Formats: sequence, structure tokens, C-alpha cells
Amino acid sequence: MIITVVHNEVAADDAPDAKDVLVQVETVTTALRAMGHKVTHLRCSLDLEETRQRLHELGTHLVFNLVESLAGRGSLIHLFPALLEALGLPFTGSDAEAMRLTSNKAAAKERMEVDGLPTPAWIGPYPETRAMGNKNKLSSDRTWIIKSLWEHASIGLDGNSLVQTGSAPVLMAEMVKRVFSLGGACFAEEFIEGREFNLSLLAAEKGATVLPPAEISFAGFDPEKPRIVDYQAKWAEDSFEYQNTPRSFDFRAEDAALLAELEKLALRCWDIFNLRGYARVDFRVDAENRPWILEVNANPCLSPDAGFAAALARAQISFSDAVGAIVVDVDRIR
Repeated sequence: MIITVVHNEVAADDAPDAKDVLVQVETVTTALRAMGHKVTHLRCSLDLEETRQRLHELGTHLVFNLVESLAGRGSLIHLFPALLEALGLPFTGSDAEAMRLTSNKAAAKERMEVDGLPTPAWIGPYPETRAMGNKNKLSSDRTWIIKSLWEHASIGLDGNSLVQTGSAPVLMAEMVKRVFSLGGACFAEEFIEGREFNLSLLAAEKGATVLPPAEISFAGFDPEKPRIVDYQAKWAEDSFEYQNTPRSFDFRAEDAALLAELEKLALRCWDIFNLRGYARVDFRVDAENRPWILEVNANPCLSPDAGFAAALARAQISFSDAVGAIVVDVDRIR
């Protein structure tokens, strides 16, 4: 096939999280060419008519979708798959509605709540027209983490993102203060002190296969330092945070029941959000061993050093085979 790998535009002065998509393009292209496909590349901008014309000129049979944002905004991530759906052009990964719903973290949490999935209490988003906190009112002093509504890659997260308060006005003031560093929209989520897990999923003949679970270790952190995977931990290789948050796939026998529950919840997310191709679900587990779903990522990073590739390696699945499974899933759902 002629497969066009499409990604969002990247500028020379962009931050590391934005430039990472180019590494993904190279990695996916290598795998597709090894399978015998002819691979072309295309940058996608807000000029969707130009994108449509270029896809036609390239003779594209299938699009490998690596578009993570448009015009630097994660809130527009669903526009490109919506275009492909309108054109009837097959593409990898989840559809436009799943991309929109999972990228809006508060909307995703609302959906989880409706379906009975455990997700931490939240207030927001800000700014929004609907009333805040109508479901999760503040009743006592607790710790909150202020997070971007739309942007992933831990954008805007740092050691100051945690707020201890039982006051809605105080929490609102913190969101107002941080909103611009968080992509222009944010919300407050109850912080779950405890362990952090990532579960990656890969499309299979029936539904999805859950890859080996990974736990993020915070062993090098002082007791006073928030145990979070912030921006530094993800992107600043010379930082303390990056060097002291390794992932581990090794667990004790007593974790078996917890890991089984995490796998069950990840598969429920796959079904509830109608995910396709590949995905990742992030969890925190509290002191009572109760899991809480933080986020559902419908297009996790495919770079060689990212968690998805690490889970594939642990499962002894080659990256090329995984890319093949993602491509095959397109035909399966058509």
C-alpha cells in the first residue's frame, strides 16, 4: 500500500514534547517500509483543504495518523481524523469522536463516572460555561493537582502543581493563575497519593491485548517531594526527575490481584471509549490498594524510548509487528 504518515507541524524552536513526533514518524516509517509498504510523509496544519489535496496527489491508500495537535492546540486533535472520516480514507488509531473525548480529560472523567469506572474527584474545567464542582463539591481539606484540560505530555506540570485546600475560591484562584501555562484550559483533580501505573493496549483480532503493566518508581524522591511524573520527568534527560522515575515491569506475587484489576479496567476503557489500534491507560493506586483511572490516551507516544515501546519489548513483540497490528486493525473495523 501507499501509506502516508501524517503528523502535526513542528517548528525549530518547539519544545522537546512537540519535536518528539518527528522521532515517531521516523520509527513508524522504518517499520512500514520493512513490511514492504511505500511510505510518504505529510505535515498537517489547520489548512485542511490543502491536506486533502496533498493526500489525493500522493495517491494515499491509508493514513498512519500521528497528528497530536493542530496549530499547537491539543483541543483540535480530532479535526484531522474527522477530515479522513469525511473523505472515507482509512486511517490508523481511534476515530475522531474517541480522540475528542479522551483528549478532553474532564469530559473523559465524566464518561468514566457514568460507566462506573473509578476516577478521582475533580473540579472544573476552567474556563467553562457550565457550573463548576456540581458533582464533586469540596467538603474537606484535601490535596488537588492542577492539570491541563487538553494537553498531554505533562505540559505545565511541576512540583508546584499540588494545592492543599478545602476552599473552592482558593482552588479557582489557582486555576486562574496557572491556566495559560496549561494550554489555556485546566481543571483540578484530587491527588491520589500512592503508586502509579501505565497499561498499554494493542489491537488484536477480538478487542485488544493488554501489554505488561509498568509501574513508575519514585524511589529517589524525598518525602516532601511530590511523587508525580511532571514535565521534567518526561522530557529533561539531565534532570533529577527524569533520572529518578524509571518504569519497572517486575512485581511481587501479592500484586497479582491488583494487576488483574488494572487489566480489567484498561479493557473496559478500550470498549467504553471505542478505542482502536493502540492506547494507554494511566492509573494511581491508593494506600488501600484501590485503583483510580487518571487518563485514557488514544494515541500514546510511539518513540523507541517511550512506555509503549518498552511494554512491547517486555511482551517480546517487535515494534514492526505492533505497527503491523495497528495497520491490520484498520481493515478489521471497516
